[in-house]
Amino acid sequence: MAAALDYMRQGRLVPDRTVWEMVRERIGCLRCLGGFVLDGFPRTLAQADSLRQLIEKERLELDAVVNYVLPVSEIIQRLNGRRTCEGCQAVFHHTNRPPNQDGVCDHCGGRVCQREDDRSGSIAARLEAYERTTEPLIQFYRNMGLLTVILASGSREEVFARTVTALGQQGKKGRTYPEHNWAKRTPYP
Repeated sequence: MAAALDYMRQGRLVPDRTVWEMVRERIGCLRCLGGFVLDGFPRTLAQADSLRQLIEKERLELDAVVNYVLPVSEIIQRLNGRRTCEGCQAVFHHTNRPPNQDGVCDHCGGRVCQREDDRSGSIAARLEAYERTTEPLIQFYRNMGLLTVILASGSREEVFARTVTALGQQGKKGRTYPEHNWAKRTPYP
């Protein structure tokens, strides 16, 4: 994990090998009865192919791949305004959801600051890397019939509702989801 954090602080994508080791360490999570969600993985075609092979080997099923879309200007605004507690990792936004006391976490009293990878220079590098390495995944999963595109503008609750609706529609295309109350949960802040 430390190696991955070093890459992220520089605004660079974590190499496939490092990411893959982190995923393999958590293989048990992919067998959860309620299913699993991989956030930010895979990010490259090589990672997607490794995941496909793992899913086949472990006899798991991939139901959907969600691609959240948002105008670049809004992505930059969100990331540049994001603040994180150094202690408990709670996330705030300097204009949309600031802590009650400037620079102090509402949850643990820790120091709230801007991460290195949320600074303007790092954001630009991250977006460039995304365009170069992640965009091909959209076509890869579209070709597999798994891609679900969701507009990410609006409140967390609005985006969550769109996600639940879209995944429900994906399920109507022949996939079924285990019985659980995931659709009734509120999104993590």
